[in-house]
Amino acid sequence: MRIATWNVNSLKARLGKLEEWLCYAQPDVLCLQETKMSDAAFPALAFAALGYESAHHGNGRWNGVAILSRVGIEKARAGFSTELPEAIEECRILTATCGGVRVASVYVPNGRAVGSEQYELKLAWLKRLRGDLSASTTPDQAVAVCGDFNVAPEDRDVWDISQFAGATHVSEPERAALRELEDWGLVDAFRLVYPGVDGLYSWWDYRAGDFHKGHGMRIDLVLVSRALAGAVRYALIDREARKGMGSEKPPSDHAPLFVDLDI
Repeated sequence: MRIATWNVNSLKARLGKLEEWLCYAQPDVLCLQETKMSDAAFPALAFAALGYESAHHGNGRWNGVAILSRVGIEKARAGFSTELPEAIEECRILTATCGGVRVASVYVPNGRAVGSEQYELKLAWLKRLRGDLSASTTPDQAVAVCGDFNVAPEDRDVWDISQFAGATHVSEPERAALRELEDWGLVDAFRLVYPGVDGLYSWWDYRAGDFHKGHGMRIDLVLVSRALAGAVRYALIDREARKGMGSEKPPSDHAPLFVDLDI
């Protein structure tokens, strides 16, 4: 099974690129973030024509998450398992069972600035995700939490840690919240394949030259439960899908990531 994640930064703007990518990458399950679409506007028929069932959670203003699957979608749930204030939920999580795996597409809040209200909201959101995992499943079940976490797990996951002093995405409380997910029983699938390789990123700022200079961050993750960790066989951040800034249809600032599981 090939499980992928991609923050498309506006599905309306990237639909053509996404359809092209689906045709050549052939993921079995794809988690999308930042669709910026309402449920009513979501192009489910376009994905069905390519063989994918889909579920979407969005309000049309910002954020928005989706799951596409050609191995079935069952028990789809928008939001967390219990109701929360809109300021916390914000159409940032969608969960469904696909081919026997409980898959979550997540778009963790950015946090803006360390110590800000948005930063505290980000930490609260990650804590709620940890609680939701405990309430709804166990590490001995097949679970994959995929998406834009807006956290670089280690210093080597940013191009130059000295450039991020005092910034979000690399602060210790954010990383500690991510470790809480790992302590629950999730494993960074990408690092199982590339345990000692640095300089591998999934996001690059749109500023001129950042992509070509390698000034990026690895903030898009596929976290799998212990039950799936032994099945991880391959992983790739598809940099080719990030190219094309001079084209009529510019890319997202994120590249898709996929993980192959022998299940």
